[in-house]
Amino acid sequence: MADKLLLVRNLVESARNNLETANQLLQALGVPEAHVPGVKPQSAAGVQRTEQGAVIIEGVFDGQNMVGPDGKLYSVPANYASKSKLVEGDLLKLTISPDGSFIYKQIGPVERERVVGVLARDEQTDDFRVLAKSRFYKVLLASVTYFKAQVGDEVVVLVPKGTPSTWAAVENIIKKGANAAEAGPVVDLPEHKSSGTGAAEPAATVSRPRGRPRKTPAPVSQGAAVAGSPKSAAEAKLSPEQAPPAPLEV
Repeated sequence: MADKLLLVRNLVESARNNLETANQLLQALGVPEAHVPGVKPQSAAGVQRTEQGAVIIEGVFDGQNMVGPDGKLYSVPANYASKSKLVEGDLLKLTISPDGSFIYKQIGPVERERVVGVLARDEQTDDFRVLAKSRFYKVLLASVTYFKAQVGDEVVVLVPKGTPSTWAAVENIIKKGANAAEAGPVVDLPEHKSSGTGAAEPAATVSRPRGRPRKTPAPVSQGAAVAGSPKSAAEAKLSPEQAPPAPLEV
């Protein structure tokens, strides 16, 4: 029963929207507005017209479109919603210029809550979802492609604070393995030798600073004279006590 009532309500709203669109087209052609017997003209509450002929409509963002005061859906560009990080419930203002261009502006952001989840993909619809706070949130495809996110990446999303929502706005992406990549390669630390007293002593450093290589002294051959030492035993100076006695004259 509830489903049938909802269907009838949607049909009535669609008929009213079509009638309003037809009346606007007639006015643009200079034809007086048509009145259908038994049907009252729709209220223009929330819809303004400027002297230049532009139409200004205020509505609420539902995560993908703007819902006007008459219940009509207005398509919001996905790139704009993604870059502006629009959250379900934000108040928007749509300006339809005389040439037909749509200009959106955020005029009433709702209070936000930042949560961290994991990016997943619906196997049936192939749409992206974010698993956070034990539930799945819908996210715009434009946000996922902008951050080049992949399934399994951590996602920082914005949701209305204290209000249940179906959609979430992607704020940032944390790539899988980003911490490991930033840490760099693992380097083995030098071993420590124990001195036997219980205190660890650092091992000798192997590397030397760059510069001229250290010269290794040449080995000294046996019998060669060493600088600063007597060349032979005869040339060595003895103390008076060690000197041999002088020969006696006969």
